[in-house]
Amino acid sequence: MSSLIPFDNLEDERLKALQYHYGEILKLIEPSPEREGLVKTPLRVAKTMLDFTSGYSKDPAEILRSALFKEDYRQMVIVKDIDFYSLCEHHMLPFFGKVHVAYIPNGYITGLSKIARVVDAFARRLQVQERMTSQIKDCIQDTLQPLGVMVVIEASHMCMQMRGVEKQNSVTTTSDFTGAFNSAKTRQEFMNLIKER
Repeated sequence: MSSLIPFDNLEDERLKALQYHYGEILKLIEPSPEREGLVKTPLRVAKTMLDFTSGYSKDPAEILRSALFKEDYRQMVIVKDIDFYSLCEHHMLPFFGKVHVAYIPNGYITGLSKIARVVDAFARRLQVQERMTSQIKDCIQDTLQPLGVMVVIEASHMCMQMRGVEKQNSVTTTSDFTGAFNSAKTRQEFMNLIKER
């Protein structure tokens, strides 16, 4: 008996393929893959994986351009404590935490929610924290052409906490910056501001 759930109008071939493959994986690790609690597990995991990797279908630069406004403001704009969840590309286990973003406009600003959406677009992919930090920075710099951008990410990694060294309280911090943030004074101002609660 197959654990594949039939659908009358299933058009998403990726969902169907993922459901099948997760069903096959389940057979390799579970002695009773057909029991009641597991019958729909391949479908649920397939849907979850498509959600966790939905960032591949989003254009982060277009997200910023969709709310671009001319504004003569040249002080630091900070969006801090942006929650994110991502999947480590090495073990496909979650890593999650906070992203802090600052930029100094150079004639244009973007909607504040768009910064958070850009974070999600890059987080919802198979990732490493270091690359994600630079991708967010590069996207904002290339799209808005500000005087500078700085991104800091603080994250907990399940691949370190659940397996391997099993260090449950470890936090990884990464940062990247451009332009005006090459000044240590400007970077320190940003760091001081994101630490304020």
